[in-house]
Amino acid sequence: MSLTASSVEQPGDSEFHEPEGDDKAAGKVGVEGRSPAKLAWARFRKDRLSMVSFSVVVLFFAIAVLTPILVAAGVLKPQDFNQDQLDLITGGLPNEGMSLAHPFGIEPGTGRDLLSRILLGTTLSMTIALSGAIITVIIGTVLGIIAGFTGGVVDGVIGRIIDLTLSFPSTLMLLALSQVVVDRMLDIGIPSGPNGAFVNGFYIVIVLAAFGWPPVARLIRGQVLSIREREFVDAARLMGASRPRIYFKEILPNLWAPILVYFTLLMPAYVSAEAALSYLGVGIKNPTPTLGNVLSGALLYADSYPLFFFTPAIFIAVIVISFNLLGDGARDALDPKAGR
Repeated sequence: MSLTASSVEQPGDSEFHEPEGDDKAAGKVGVEGRSPAKLAWARFRKDRLSMVSFSVVVLFFAIAVLTPILVAAGVLKPQDFNQDQLDLITGGLPNEGMSLAHPFGIEPGTGRDLLSRILLGTTLSMTIALSGAIITVIIGTVLGIIAGFTGGVVDGVIGRIIDLTLSFPSTLMLLALSQVVVDRMLDIGIPSGPNGAFVNGFYIVIVLAAFGWPPVARLIRGQVLSIREREFVDAARLMGASRPRIYFKEILPNLWAPILVYFTLLMPAYVSAEAALSYLGVGIKNPTPTLGNVLSGALLYADSYPLFFFTPAIFIAVIVISFNLLGDGARDALDPKAGR
């Protein structure tokens, strides 16, 4: 059984509860111990800003899950053109802004419903960000545990790989290798999807993870250097536990707090990265919507039709701010001694 420093009860780790039956008659007071997870959740709930950000994040995940269902049911129509609602004299600007039929208005030039495209874009952008963050954390955690626990030559080799990866200009590599890597993916049988959406999204996920894991590995390695000296790790060694068991049964459960915090900080970074890459012409292309390419297309109409520009920009800003605040709240709840 793994032990952590936070598993030792501190003042405030227990709570009183009303005794019942004979205990109450005898005047006994009940005391209930709380696990580190319950303590962290209790601290998290006391922070109103963190709870608001948590609610917003849950809302965006619900949007990401429900939007494809609504599109399939015909409730949302992101690819329908409403040319009759455009003014050709003004270059295809909408005749009107928000309406009951189109709460966020329609796209200039195409007449597609902006709400439907932003919601579907939220689904795709968050799918890319979530997939990239999960792969990044897995790679960084595994290599960080191996480097920190093993030490010696293995630690040195992984450290040099980290330095080499960080030395590459990731944005330049993304732009330079985009078409080449996507073509090779298609050659090996990876499906392209509608308008190449799947293979391009897969490319973004792989590259984000390939350049994003070194900071995670360094963080985890530093934690493991301390954990490997604990008594429960020595006990596991003496009992003949294998390396994989020590890695994933003894050490990994003691790393969930920094992993969770870093994961919540990776999500907004990857949402922003997808938007930036779409602006640079790398990633999922129109007509398949993401928050990035919707915003990129709106730049042409920022002066003449601000609603088209500010709506996806606000969506991206709210997602990024909510995840950042959630990460701050999780860090404070999991490590109450650390200052905000």
